Amino acid sequence: MDIKKDFRDFSVKHLGNSGLATDQYMGMYGPTNLTPYIMEERRLNVAQMDVFSRLMMDRIIFLGTGIDDQVANIVTAQLLFLESSDASKDIQIYINSPGGSVYAGLGIYDTMQIIKPDVATICTGMAASMGAVLLVAGEKGKRSALKHSRVMIHQPSGGSQGVASDMEINLREMLKLKKELYDIIANHSGQTYEWVEKASDRDYWMTSTEAKEFGMVDEVLERKTDK
Repeated sequence: MDIKKDFRDFSVKHLGNSGLATDQYMGMYGPTNLTPYIMEERRLNVAQMDVFSRLMMDRIIFLGTGIDDQVANIVTAQLLFLESSDASKDIQIYINSPGGSVYAGLGIYDTMQIIKPDVATICTGMAASMGAVLLVAGEKGKRSALKHSRVMIHQPSGGSQGVASDMEINLREMLKLKKELYDIIANHSGQTYEWVEKASDRDYWMTSTEAKEFGMVDEVLERKTDK
């Protein structure tokens, strides 16, 4: 099974993503002079693949960049591809992201909620802004953060220019988005909407332990040592 080729075919043929966009995204995690390769012995041969393709074989998605439309399209395609491969097994998303487009992030969020497999989320490094929304949106009981990672929530930001009527329309849309995001965080974290709104008025940074107390994650991952 060539998971990279299978995923590319699925992304292009079934979801309508462009081949170029898919290749560019996969290239971000694909072969570079720094990318480690895995040599895997199989019954009849030895297969070589980049490490990110190998992770995807284990149903692991790595979101390690800002979130824009192209990234969201490919992550959505990965989720749907893994669901089509086996809807009974969990999918893991490792998140190290500063956030990005709210609309693009909500596309990933909605896909996480509608697919059959449970989606476990793990924060490594930082899950900020829209990255934090995706972190908290993982299956309850299956959300975690590494010990020294950071989580940050805040209100959405945006700009507007032009005639007053257009600016008013854009402001109303921004307020709708803010309410949607606060509702999502409140529903998944167990916090009240009012507290999420207050905390998010400015950048609200949390250590992994604080994120657990807030309800953004369920567990802080640390190496277990034998006594």
